[in-house]
Parts: sequence; structure tokens; C-alpha cells
Amino acid sequence: MKAVKFILLFLVFGCSSSKVVSDYDSNTTYSKYKTFNFYEDNGDNLNDFDITRITNYITLVLKDNFLEQDKLPDFFIYFDTQTASVRNNKSISIGLGNRNVGVSGGIPIGNHKINEKLIIKFIDADTNDLVWEGSLESKISKNRTPEQREAHLKEVISKILQKYPPKN
Repeated sequence: MKAVKFILLFLVFGCSSSKVVSDYDSNTTYSKYKTFNFYEDNGDNLNDFDITRITNYITLVLKDNFLEQDKLPDFFIYFDTQTASVRNNKSISIGLGNRNVGVSGGIPIGNHKINEKLIIKFIDADTNDLVWEGSLESKISKNRTPEQREAHLKEVISKILQKYPPKN
């Protein structure tokens, strides 16, 4: 019985995974980009902790790909999120009635979830043109612990940056 529950749980999470969406300028030579830095106004919709988490993890991933952070970079990075509430359709309903008159009500069950879309943009430092953009939308719990937030952001950023540089 435990195996069946595990398989069902795996299928639910496997089927609901989000896909990375990326877009880029096909006329750009991405091998010329060796250095990066961040815009100071990143994360208008994020708290300071998440801005630091995202900045640190993007830096780590890009340095693993042999790019260096520099005060005079080849490209700047901008990131932010868009969020939307997810309607919870799960509820327990109670109804009372007497012939033609009835009263009913629903009690929502489960955690409140939100759709969060993390967007990362690379902007050429010389021309100020957008050259690459990646995003991932995922359904998350509104009441996450800091550890859960960090683990989720690491996973999302890793998936998004797998699409950079674009493979022509």
C-alpha cells in the first residue's frame, strides 16, 4: 500500500512540474560575454532575504560556468517575480435543509498556494538591449520556511540558467 501511495505522489509531482521558458536574440554572439553584474533595483516584488538568495545563487551558477562578476560587466542581470493567488477548490461542504428551505456552507481545506514566476533577464552593458530571458512558473505554498524558500529558489534558478547560453 505504501508503494502505491509513493507512486501516486510521484505521478502527481511529476506531471505538475513547470517548464522553463526562455527567449533570446538569435543575432547575439554569447561567447563574447565573460563578465556580469546585477542591477541595483532587482526584485521589486521580493523581500531583501530573497533578493540576497537569488543574487548569491545566480552568481554561484554563473561562476561555475566560467563567468566572472565585474564592476564593468559585459552584461547586467535583472530579476523579479510575478505572483498570483491560486484558487483553492478543495473544501468540505455542510448542508442543512427542511423541505424547500436549505442552508449550506463550505470550509476550505489545505494550504494557500500561489503561482510564482521568477524571471531572469540578461541585458548587454554596451547597448542596453535585452539579449536573453528565462523564466519558470511554479505553484508554491505561501507559508514556506526560510529553508524551503532557499531550496526552491536554488532549484528554480538552476533550471532557468540551464538554458543559458542558448543552443542555436
